[in-house]
Amino acid sequence: MSTSTPPCSPGTTGLDALVDLLWDAVHAGDEYAATELVTQALDEGVDPESVLLDVVAAVQGRVGEEWAANRISVAQEHAATAINERAVAALATHPVARTTPSRGRITVACVDGEWHALPARLLAEVLKLRGWRIDYLGAQVPTPHLISHLHATGADAVALSSSIATRLPTAHAAITACQAVGVPVLVGGAAFGPDGRYARLLGADAWAPDARAAADRLARGPLPRPHFDHQQVDDLPHLADQEYTMVARSRPTLVRTVFTALEDAFPAMRGYDEAQRERTAEDLAHIVEFLATALYLGDEDLFRSFLTWTAGILVARGVPAQSLPPALALLARELKDFPRAARILERGTEALTTTDHITAAGNPA
Repeated sequence: MSTSTPPCSPGTTGLDALVDLLWDAVHAGDEYAATELVTQALDEGVDPESVLLDVVAAVQGRVGEEWAANRISVAQEHAATAINERAVAALATHPVARTTPSRGRITVACVDGEWHALPARLLAEVLKLRGWRIDYLGAQVPTPHLISHLHATGADAVALSSSIATRLPTAHAAITACQAVGVPVLVGGAAFGPDGRYARLLGADAWAPDARAAADRLARGPLPRPHFDHQQVDDLPHLADQEYTMVARSRPTLVRTVFTALEDAFPAMRGYDEAQRERTAEDLAHIVEFLATALYLGDEDLFRSFLTWTAGILVARGVPAQSLPPALALLARELKDFPRAARILERGTEALTTTDHITAAGNPA
């Protein structure tokens, strides 16, 4: 028996109140209250799909917002996500959520390197509720293993999830590999852009902005079987210049070189403690990763958006965002022979200097 405080009756409070109640349980680290809330809502007739998408997903969105605003730590964010995953598991085993498959077979997976599995899990459970037979493979599935699974199961389609844009080159390889064995691919997740622009660029057969839209798309009819008759580079001819490959391969060296030189370019770094220095190295690694991804996609906007987002995150944590332009200048010096990279870095620096982040970081309240 749980010793947690019983939640308020969800049947009389509506979905918004359910979100608040689940958030309270998740924020408190109380998995028993969270799972009891979900099962009680189902007992009282709340639609299982609504619990998944209008309650659990909404709470998970709040978790991300609280982390970005520096109101919860990384550890708290991980714990909250784990509790939400347990809440989804409780829903999946509830009698009202059990369905007999009446449609085809869908494989749901995250691309290799993608650890944010909850969006894919939510989709898998929604599709089960709608009568699909689902193979849920979870986080970071290596493409060769995904293809082996498709050969073994004869799936009608693959639903691939990715939340972080730096996984898009890997996602492209997975999309291409699935299509090469005749299986169409539906993609979703924040990595593919709010309008699905990267899904189209990378040749996915379909894109959906969220789990409900993905389920609706699959319900309208089968995805067309792909006709695979081209190579990846045909989709992205700019890759012929090899800039992406060179930057991606040299990432560790670039990070070390820029980190070493940054202390002279940004003297405030000399006063950093060990933890701050480690975070700076991590930030530099992310910058190079996003630069490489922007090169892969041929999209300067991706890098600019990442930099302004990073500046906002730094400001929320009381870290001087003024360190970003010197780091970009040092990186540009190392990549002076790479014209596309140099242009992307220049546009990124311009974006930083036209936002309020730098000024705000220099004038803390």
